[in-house]
Amino acid sequence: MADFHSAFWSYFIAGVTLVSIIALLWFTWQHASGVRKRDPAEAVETMGHTWDGDLEEYNHPLPRWWLNLFYITLVWGLGYLLAYPGLGAFKGLLGWDQTQQYEREVAAADAAYGPLFARYAHQPIEQLAGNHEAREMGARLFATYCTQCHGSDAGGARGFPNLADQDRLYGGTPQAIEQSILDGRTGVMPPWGDALGATAVESVASYVEHLAGRPVDVAARTAGEEVYTATCVACHGADGSGNQALGAPSLKDDIWLYGGGRHSIVESIARGRNGRMPAHREFLGADKARLLAAYLFALSGQAPAAPSSAGRLERQ
Repeated sequence: MADFHSAFWSYFIAGVTLVSIIALLWFTWQHASGVRKRDPAEAVETMGHTWDGDLEEYNHPLPRWWLNLFYITLVWGLGYLLAYPGLGAFKGLLGWDQTQQYEREVAAADAAYGPLFARYAHQPIEQLAGNHEAREMGARLFATYCTQCHGSDAGGARGFPNLADQDRLYGGTPQAIEQSILDGRTGVMPPWGDALGATAVESVASYVEHLAGRPVDVAARTAGEEVYTATCVACHGADGSGNQALGAPSLKDDIWLYGGGRHSIVESIARGRNGRMPAHREFLGADKARLLAAYLFALSGQAPAAPSSAGRLERQ
């Protein structure tokens, strides 16, 4: 049911809807009452529009059956609004509720398909990752629920991590992957632009590039190392190797969640980043999440690949 903050809007919506239907009924009736049977010998009235000197727009009335279709549609609309929600907060005479409908359909689906997923509930994720059928099921779950953010090949996108490698912000163990799916993750990189100033941000960006193995100006690197030591080591570590417990990425490789260009690095430091992986525990359930975790664990190359359509999905 719609949640209205004021009863006025419920009455307003119901009133506009009913007035509109009544107005359409009146308009159709007016048109029908003005239709008269024309004598075949009588000249047809035109609308006064002429094209190329010969083509004219005639004023033929609508056929009666066509007008009746309008009546039927409008009457059916009134009946629907009486039976189902549609007139503001009015629930309808049948008492239909979309939440209850959804819950019934979910319950029916769980009853029908739940046993298929439950068969793997107590098997280790490592074992499932090498199971042909389990990986197939995990691949289909991934294609349904994960490709919107991580891509059909699990290669990720800007702000959405690549899941087809072994670089994982929160760890690549089966348990860590399963926890990410079930409980979600929230990664926050605080903005340092105002606290450090533009010059210090540029310097620490140079030091970050140095950690990633890029050649940078020595003076800028030295100045950036001082800033890094004072502000960044708590999360990223003294050597820049990161901290999986915090979701702080390693800065010593060429893998970047928001882009590794100079501009992107400076932007991350100055403005910060906010990443969120939503929790799927209530939505998917533990059994489906387990199969999905097995598929993602296999994608990382840490488990034997199963020759299946799941494998073909990886190579798309």
